[in-house]
Amino acid sequence: MTDLFDPFEANGLTLQNRIALSPLTRTRADMAGKVGELQATYYAQRASAGLLITEATAVAPVGRGGAYCPGLWSDNQIEGWKQVTDAVHARGGLIFSQLWHAGRLSHSSLDLDGKPPVAPTAMKQPGQMFVESGFAEYEEARTLDLAEIPTIVDQFRQAAVRAKAAGFDGVELHAAHSYLIDAFLRDMTNQRTDAYGGSIENRARLLVETLEAIIAVWGGARTAIRLAPIGHAYNAWDSDPEPLFTHVVEQLNRLGVGWLDMVEGDTGISREAEPSFDTGKLRRLFKGVLIGNNLYDRDLAISARDAGRVDMVAFGRAFIGNPDLVERLRANAQIVDAPRQAYYGGGARGYTDFPTLAEERAAS
Repeated sequence: MTDLFDPFEANGLTLQNRIALSPLTRTRADMAGKVGELQATYYAQRASAGLLITEATAVAPVGRGGAYCPGLWSDNQIEGWKQVTDAVHARGGLIFSQLWHAGRLSHSSLDLDGKPPVAPTAMKQPGQMFVESGFAEYEEARTLDLAEIPTIVDQFRQAAVRAKAAGFDGVELHAAHSYLIDAFLRDMTNQRTDAYGGSIENRARLLVETLEAIIAVWGGARTAIRLAPIGHAYNAWDSDPEPLFTHVVEQLNRLGVGWLDMVEGDTGISREAEPSFDTGKLRRLFKGVLIGNNLYDRDLAISARDAGRVDMVAFGRAFIGNPDLVERLRANAQIVDAPRQAYYGGGARGYTDFPTLAEERAAS
């Protein structure tokens, strides 16, 4: 009998089960980055998961990867998130805030002063992104000056402080998908020749310094990180990911990071990717709680847990149309496939109006 649905003690927390809500961008905050009653309802509906991880939450206005994404760059945003955490805790749930800087994948229209996005090395991402006025071409991102990097680290630290004031149970550093932290890691997007470029140790320096700042606020046991070692988000990669991410995981162990939310393959596309290596090596190397992530279904989640390959399993899209996903998985009941038009933007429709299994049965 699988223990996927059993209570789980980890890093000083008692989780209801070994299922996590993966961060899901839903773009339903206001343009000031504030959340409130709507998000409180949404996360509370999903509080039966062992651990909820919020949508990516920006540490700076130009750290947003699109319009209507939430933030924790201002004290004015704390109260809305406090509504969320109170609602989740009232349902017996636990929730981490995912802290995020989109780097080059942002836009000057999202910055309070109209400044362009930043990157480890100046570059322009092909394609378009969603801004308040509609879709716009990505802009040329400027190279972060060496003297500016401590400011980036402090933005994460301050957001971590605000997350604690908002009542979260921990935080997750978003270090995947070619956003700023990940862009520093990879040699395709990092062509610097200073202390933050070149060698693996240098390219990982911003990640390490940011984690140190967050851990100073939260401690390692309540600090998580999201990595996608062999992902190709935004057509970015590293020429030799195995030694890079081996070093990164070694640093996580050294710092005492409690949770690794690891994307296995390309997010939402495939559980395999090229260039590839045995990411099982990273699972075996990491000393904290390993959360397996990417395209899990019920059978794969049970087999991965029963084989001891992961400590927890994260589900993403399945939680959109199934607020009671844990109960549906436990009962091996039908999983609602939410329409893509429900994913982003709007209000309650397609966000908090999906029925539970019990509600479906009562209505039939």
